[in-house]
Amino acid sequence: MNATLERTLQLTQLSGKAVNDLSSSFNDLPKTQHADGQYRLRRYSIVKVGEHSIEHLPAREFVQSDDINTFQGNVSRSFEVIEDDVINSQGMFEMCRVFRDANHLSVEHEIEIHQIRIATDAVETQVAPEGVHQDGFQHIAVIGIDRHNIEGGDFLVYREKHEPPFLSMALQQGEVAILADNQLWHNARPIKAVKKDHQGYMDVFVLTAKRAEG
Repeated sequence: MNATLERTLQLTQLSGKAVNDLSSSFNDLPKTQHADGQYRLRRYSIVKVGEHSIEHLPAREFVQSDDINTFQGNVSRSFEVIEDDVINSQGMFEMCRVFRDANHLSVEHEIEIHQIRIATDAVETQVAPEGVHQDGFQHIAVIGIDRHNIEGGDFLVYREKHEPPFLSMALQQGEVAILADNQLWHNARPIKAVKKDHQGYMDVFVLTAKRAEG
């Protein structure tokens, strides 16, 4: 990996303990009334990450401009917050510290956390309905927590929007991809169930932050 990519893309791994702390909470994710809310179950919180604990900030609506999100741009979306016992878990602290430290963020820096389950059946389901995109931040991370009865879902990273991806990987339990969102583009392959009579799902966290201070 060349020096430029080392600054813009990092791959790392959470501990098994962190994955265990976080995985069961995906079973309680709610559906929403948004365009993708019946198959992309989600909670959303904003935090600050201190040296020893996480501060859970008041809930806010989530909105992206339509030049960033061509699927649900300029739509204010409300989500239930991540449950306090998950926010206060050691697994969440480890995950947020990995993201904070990799991007040299301060303890006062806001980090947005999306906890998402993409559910599917025999029909192919879009993981990223907006296609190849950026999220409008400087820093993002996608963390794989679980894959159940699915094929597909590979995380794709691109140098330019209209070029082939230079990275394609199905994020396994605890695998973390951290990238400079303002320099790279990303997408994900659709998923579908392997056993057609059983639902499949992919559980991920997506963390985002604006530019670092200082």
